[in-house]
Amino acid sequence: MRGVSAFDTFGAWYLARLARDLKSRGHELTVMGLAERYTALFDAVQKSSARDEKAKSQPRATFSGLAAIGGAVVEAWLSLLLLLNMLGAVCAATLRALRRPSTFRLTSTVHHVDRVAWQAIPIILLITFLIGGIIAQQGFFHFRKFGAEDYVVDMVGILVLREIGVLIVAIMVAGRSGSSYTAELGSMKMREEIDALRTMGFNPVDVLILPRVVALVIGLPILTFIGSISALYGGELVAWLYGGMSPDIFVARLKEAISITHFKVGLIKALGGTKGSIRRQFLYESIIISLMGAVFGVILGVILGNGFSLILNTGFVVPWDWVALGIMICTIVGLLAGLYPAFKASRLNPIEALRYE
Repeated sequence: MRGVSAFDTFGAWYLARLARDLKSRGHELTVMGLAERYTALFDAVQKSSARDEKAKSQPRATFSGLAAIGGAVVEAWLSLLLLLNMLGAVCAATLRALRRPSTFRLTSTVHHVDRVAWQAIPIILLITFLIGGIIAQQGFFHFRKFGAEDYVVDMVGILVLREIGVLIVAIMVAGRSGSSYTAELGSMKMREEIDALRTMGFNPVDVLILPRVVALVIGLPILTFIGSISALYGGELVAWLYGGMSPDIFVARLKEAISITHFKVGLIKALGGTKGSIRRQFLYESIIISLMGAVFGVILGVILGNGFSLILNTGFVVPWDWVALGIMICTIVGLLAGLYPAFKASRLNPIEALRYE
């Protein structure tokens, strides 16, 4: 190594990895002639690599299944905490915007509505038109064996308005706008633009998250309506060209088969007002309120307890085991307390459920 004139961290790490590989094969690597100014760097990297190798201990085969289950539970819990954190931050930002409407970024919201809804209309029209035509074609192909071609109209109308329309639109919006949001926010985080917003005194949730959420809430029902109409037109065209059913007969049969209720169900699903979402919303709010009480109680308990400890000169203590137990109990209490109102609200109309809340 006497001829080495430049030596950085990557070179030290690569040399240490080469030494480990040779050692695992029964050979020994000795570094000689390295300049003194690089010796300390190489020794530090080698010691760090040795500590990492010791830390990577594999669990016993007997407990590998339990370790995997425990890891999955921990990951699920952390994901739930992140979800609750984001939900609470968005709710707080919404309350701040309602309390002070001048702080709401209307220009940004209009821009995102244009991107989410207006610019997505062509692809939504194309895909839903094709989906409606495919459903009608498959219906005619199979129902013709039983002489039940008229019921294809019922199938297309009910499927499109109640299920397929909102499902296809939601998947496309999630894939198109969701991936775009993820890339934008990830690149802003990488370039430290979010930290710059905090430095300038802006809340990143108010500036970046809330306008996007509002744009999605506005754009998804509009796209669902447009997609459902496009799918019905696609089904009508296939019924005319493939099934030999005139457009007048298709429209007349469609009026008999569907009602405004089917359309309302589809739009309510686009707004997220399903029974499951209403139950989850009530349970989340109940758990969050209980956790807020738990945090307040923990802070108050630590302050009062350590106040007496300072008087008695016993030192500052935070009983983390009891804190974790208290938070766990409050989570369970919040879950149990929210079950009855959640299931009761899920039986109501979404508007009535909002009033009940």
